[in-house]
Amino acid sequence: MSVERDEVCIFIPTLNEAPTIGELIEGFRQRGFLHILIMDGNSTDKTPDIARSAGAVVRTQAGKGKGNAIIEAVEFIDEPYVLMLDGDGTYSPADAEKMLEPLGRGFDHVIGDRLANPEPGAFTRLNLLGNQLLNVMFRIAHGKDLSDILSGYRAFTLRSVRQMTLKEAGFEIETEMAVEAVRNGQRVTVVPVRYLARPGTITKLNPLQDGFRIFSTIYRLAKMNNPIFYFGIIGLFISLAGGVIGLYVILEWLRNIEHLPLTILTVLLITIGFQIFMFGVISDMLLGFHRETTRQIEQLQTPPKSPR
Repeated sequence: MSVERDEVCIFIPTLNEAPTIGELIEGFRQRGFLHILIMDGNSTDKTPDIARSAGAVVRTQAGKGKGNAIIEAVEFIDEPYVLMLDGDGTYSPADAEKMLEPLGRGFDHVIGDRLANPEPGAFTRLNLLGNQLLNVMFRIAHGKDLSDILSGYRAFTLRSVRQMTLKEAGFEIETEMAVEAVRNGQRVTVVPVRYLARPGTITKLNPLQDGFRIFSTIYRLAKMNNPIFYFGIIGLFISLAGGVIGLYVILEWLRNIEHLPLTILTVLLITIGFQIFMFGVISDMLLGFHRETTRQIEQLQTPPKSPR
């Protein structure tokens, strides 16, 4: 089964993309994609006017940030398939068919892997290192290797994105989408795409600040997707703190100096740390039971195939 072009909404969140948005829209129209939605974040340049002139439908988002643009746009899209990308000219319309093809084979979510073959100059060393570290963190925290969780080039079914509970307002939205796809048991695949050097537009991403936010998002969302990891880290740090204090108490005790308060604190920290870790184990068991129950309910709701 192939995805027809008139079944696809090309969705582009924008903020001051006047130098690139017109050519980007034209590239998709030349390939037969006529349903193009621009969700503009109150640009101060001529981005909305250029987009309308190029043939796109333009809406102005109510909230701020890329995450809010995606959350709001889902309510306006009618087509069963969505191809989402940034409007800064770093992604190519030539990869559209490659991105959409897995949806025709039954996948729910497709991620365009920028890290596979980026154009020279597309990444700084700091950005490339940060992307790699965050992908490793995601793999450890959520148990799935998605190669490039921060990619802005994605294809997905409308049904799958409406199944997600999206709340992140900013650049953390791609991370949340990846987490939600894994949490909901969606079929996800990764496709290598070209990542082009930014053609003169100013990046809106702060590598350190936004990198920390994304890191904290990966960890925070693990509470629902991988509780043994989330609570295990907390328990480990508290237990380590207790162990360090306990080592000090032992050394002082060997010197015939009594530290009763510190001894009590040591026992408390180690006990609390162990209890939090066990809470993570129990939560993980409950999550597994919940997933199995959900799977069985979905099987019961699926109508049986009629015999031929």
